[in-house]
Amino acid sequence: MRAIWSGYVSFGLVTLPVQLFSATDEHGAGFHQVHARDGSRIRHRRVCESEDVEVPQSEIARGWERPDGRTVVLLDEDLAALPLPTRKTVDVLGFVDERDVDPVLYAKPYWVGPAGEQGQRPYALLVEALARHGAVAVAKVTLRTRERLAVLRPRRGMLVLHTLLWPEEIREPDDLSSAAPVTEREVQLAEMLMEQLAGVDIEDLHDEYAAALEQLVAAKMNGTEVDEPAEPVPAVDLMAALEASIRATEKP
Repeated sequence: MRAIWSGYVSFGLVTLPVQLFSATDEHGAGFHQVHARDGSRIRHRRVCESEDVEVPQSEIARGWERPDGRTVVLLDEDLAALPLPTRKTVDVLGFVDERDVDPVLYAKPYWVGPAGEQGQRPYALLVEALARHGAVAVAKVTLRTRERLAVLRPRRGMLVLHTLLWPEEIREPDDLSSAAPVTEREVQLAEMLMEQLAGVDIEDLHDEYAAALEQLVAAKMNGTEVDEPAEPVPAVDLMAALEASIRATEKP
């Protein structure tokens, strides 16, 4: 893997050099944008609106529009001099119980590795201390062009940096809860069903979208139809549905 960020983790007066590596590799369906009428590819071009000419990537910079309407052009070397401590440091602000971080805040994970011999012992120390305490380190770090809230947590003897959304980035859903009453027996049956369905090996689960897409493409080329899955039918009798589910999942 190639490091996407190099810097330091700082907690208290302890500083250790680290590198960040992408922890995920998301796979898309590989679609192209095409003209629906003839299937020709749609191309997007970067055009300068004042000169009406296509601009190569090497000549594209970032622009910051001031309140008076003027635009300040910022080059990569300008951003490299950004006067922000978290540009080069994962600044640990404190430690909290991992259960105190709302999962809805989690954004993107990165593997954290020690950089050089100097970072080995403090890295191992932080991993062990977090694991024993059941805690995560709340921190701030600047990645690319944004300062992000993050947590450092242990995983299999390594550190993971998980960027978080800022609290103000979470959209409040108003109230989507249900006031419908449930009986004690229904809750007991639901718990029984949960126990019978307990245990899922996530490592064995795979994305089936690509295979379904291949079936669709093959059917479209052959002029045939694909069998659409049946739409689930909401249970009319909740108790009966729970009892039937339990019977269906009972081991012989």
